[in-house]
Amino acid sequence: MKNITSVVLLSSLGLGISCSTMKPTASTPMKDSTIIADATMMSNPFYKKSTLQYQAPEFDKIKDSDFKPAFDYGLKVNEAEIDAIANNKAAPTFENTVIALENSGKVLGRATIVFYNLTSSNTNPTLQKIEAEYAPIFAAHSDKIYLNSAIFNRLKAIKTDGLSPEDKRLLEVYKERFELAGANLTDAQKVEMKKINAELATLSTIFSSKLLKAREKGAVLISDVKELDGLSADQLAAAKKDATDAGHDGLYQLTLLNTTQQPLLQDLKVRATREKLFNASVTRAQKGDENDTRATLERIALLRMKKAHLMGKKSYAELNLLDQMAKKPENALNLLSQLATPAVAQAKVEAADIQALIDSQNGGFKLQPWDWNFYAEQVRKAKYDLDESEIKPYFEVNTVLEKGVFFAAKQFYGITFKERPDLPVYQPYVKAYEVFDKDGKSIAIYYLDFFTRSNKSGGAWMLNFVNQSYMEGTKPVIVNVFNFQKPAPGKPSLISFDDVTTMFHEFGHSLHGMFASQKYATLSGTAVPRDFVEFPSQINEFFALEPSVLKNYALQYQTKEPIPQALVDKIKKASKFNEGYSTTELVSAATLDMAWHSVTDESQFKPALEFEKEVLNKYGFTLAAVPPRYHTPYFAHIWGGGYAAGYYAYMWSDLLKSDAWDYITKHGGMTRENGDRFRKYILSVGNSKDLNDAYKEFAGRNPSIAPLLKDKGFTK
Repeated sequence: MKNITSVVLLSSLGLGISCSTMKPTASTPMKDSTIIADATMMSNPFYKKSTLQYQAPEFDKIKDSDFKPAFDYGLKVNEAEIDAIANNKAAPTFENTVIALENSGKVLGRATIVFYNLTSSNTNPTLQKIEAEYAPIFAAHSDKIYLNSAIFNRLKAIKTDGLSPEDKRLLEVYKERFELAGANLTDAQKVEMKKINAELATLSTIFSSKLLKAREKGAVLISDVKELDGLSADQLAAAKKDATDAGHDGLYQLTLLNTTQQPLLQDLKVRATREKLFNASVTRAQKGDENDTRATLERIALLRMKKAHLMGKKSYAELNLLDQMAKKPENALNLLSQLATPAVAQAKVEAADIQALIDSQNGGFKLQPWDWNFYAEQVRKAKYDLDESEIKPYFEVNTVLEKGVFFAAKQFYGITFKERPDLPVYQPYVKAYEVFDKDGKSIAIYYLDFFTRSNKSGGAWMLNFVNQSYMEGTKPVIVNVFNFQKPAPGKPSLISFDDVTTMFHEFGHSLHGMFASQKYATLSGTAVPRDFVEFPSQINEFFALEPSVLKNYALQYQTKEPIPQALVDKIKKASKFNEGYSTTELVSAATLDMAWHSVTDESQFKPALEFEKEVLNKYGFTLAAVPPRYHTPYFAHIWGGGYAAGYYAYMWSDLLKSDAWDYITKHGGMTRENGDRFRKYILSVGNSKDLNDAYKEFAGRNPSIAPLLKDKGFTK
């Protein structure tokens, strides 16, 4: 999940481009758009392209104090560039309008992409203050571009004769952006749209800030180690260190992750501690304090509906799906409903198995959400004799990366990796690699940020620091960010198989960026619809259990012995275990998102928790022991990220993933021929064509839901 920041942020700023300078030509005058930089700005690390390989960020030179001047200067330059395009007296052409737009905003682009990675992965009070200050400024700047009727009229007047298919697609995307932003609105409507956008930008930043603080303050402090019975010595050491780092020396801290369920609930034997941790997670942002997000998100939902109405649409969902593969909310909801019914039915079967186990142990209580993972693990052990603690020693994080993730990429695509300790990084634990293609040519720089920090947002994601573009002569510079638990000093970083899957998933996003092959950065790599962007990452998850890959990386961290086949068989047999639960929590969250953004009248809104309860009941998510993956108050994807009316995209991409893997397995499996085909038709096309057509070119058919239902174990 994950490539949210780069695509959405740069789109909203009109900066979905890589870094270069605009060259003056007869059709793109520079005279009126030249802004002179002072001596201080000329020494700013964002003023010029980085001198590092592929323009990788100069993190050793970048300071918090560099961002504001870079933003201010970049905004002035970009505004002058936009004015020059809008006021150009020459007849509109592809060169003097579309290419001019593509070449604008370079300084601002360099600064914002680094800034928003840091505010997500390594923030601090200074960066948070800057983020809050500039959110409405950037929203207003985006409006100056995309509500500019003069530029929109120029775009509409451009003749397409003689344009290449990618040229035509770029023109189409720009026109689409202007239309969706409201360039067709009246002047009065544009004024209203600007007000809405400015407030939404501010509210989104406020939401993210509140949620980060709520997550920090929601951590559970434990004084009596007996309450933590079930945790390993390493887990206890990490909890103790987290408490000390937070200023609670002598205590143990259970830090919250972004999701409803918390990983430690699987291990904690004391039911009261589990309940305490679960309730801390669920209530983190609804305590009526300064970090309560409910009023903020309710206002966001209302403003989004009003924005849609201004655009002549019934709901924000209808507006936001126009440029997606699903096209209409009803298509997304139809997929969700096809998954919800069998998922809930399977979850009820799973719940009955867990309750039977509780009763057999004379538990004397009814299954609750905080019990599920603890007893589900016991059911899994009983059914499949699979113990998570037995598996983890085979999954050391660096071995999984280099002998698993990288090995699979070499086998399927022919690419290789070389660590680059000489490249500066933004945090000591970040690693950098150079990526080489099958012919040995260097194609990308790749960073990894593995471990959770109190100043890092939850979840995992991929982001481009530099986008690929043949016109700009740029190659991809990419980062993957994770939230794995950092081991105690001197201990190995052993991760769960779920974490292993997450590594393969996020690297799938990175492959999408690395294999980009577009002339224009706006169409490059992961700059695709939300309901397609997760497809390459999800299909990469299949390699985690591919036999030739698994035996190469699943090595006992002390003895280096490969994982026994008997244990592999258990993992595979258990792979569909708890699928009813996991699918239900995802689909219920996606349904919540779609419901919030399908409101057509203000009278339909209710207080957040009341609205959520009614939606879950309406769509049949009534099994109390299976909560949504994200409850409304901490649903960061839709209130603070770019997935509003788009969380269904994970399931849409899941549909494509299962169907594509069905094709691959029926055509020889993990062969270079299949890898080259997937790269050619999926990973390398970016947004240069209609992606429904791209998929049909790859698979020779439209996707079917049958492979997905089979993969989840809902059908035979």
